[in-house]
Amino acid sequence: MTLFGGLAGVAGAAAAVRGTSSRRISPYDLLLMTAGTHKLARLMSKDAITSPLRMPFTRYRETGGPGEVMEDVRSEGSLRHAIGELVSCPFCLAVWAATAFSIGFLFAPRFTRVAASALTAIAGADYLQLLYAQLQQSAEGTS
Repeated sequence: MTLFGGLAGVAGAAAAVRGTSSRRISPYDLLLMTAGTHKLARLMSKDAITSPLRMPFTRYRETGGPGEVMEDVRSEGSLRHAIGELVSCPFCLAVWAATAFSIGFLFAPRFTRVAASALTAIAGADYLQLLYAQLQQSAEGTS
């Protein structure tokens, strides 16, 4: 919490000094940020491909949703446990991701828009894949 508060405080102070603190996030950017935050948080906390990054803080338990894993937090050491709680919780990581996007929109809006757009496209593709699989299962069940 101290790290998060410090980073947000420094970013806020830098925005005030640079005069970027009065920038507003447009409704379009807010939609990009929302979908991008969702995808980034799930990617970092649940995706099988990022499990090596979480390995020092979590233990594999079982397969989760498509392309996802369920992990338990390691209990050795209070810092390791706290980091494990953060990196395995999409709701917890969403706070960090949304804060990073907010800071990005203040200091590097073009880059942030591109990154949020890519994550939004991936999230949309994920939902289309799930919808396709569900429709395919329904069609196979009725034939």
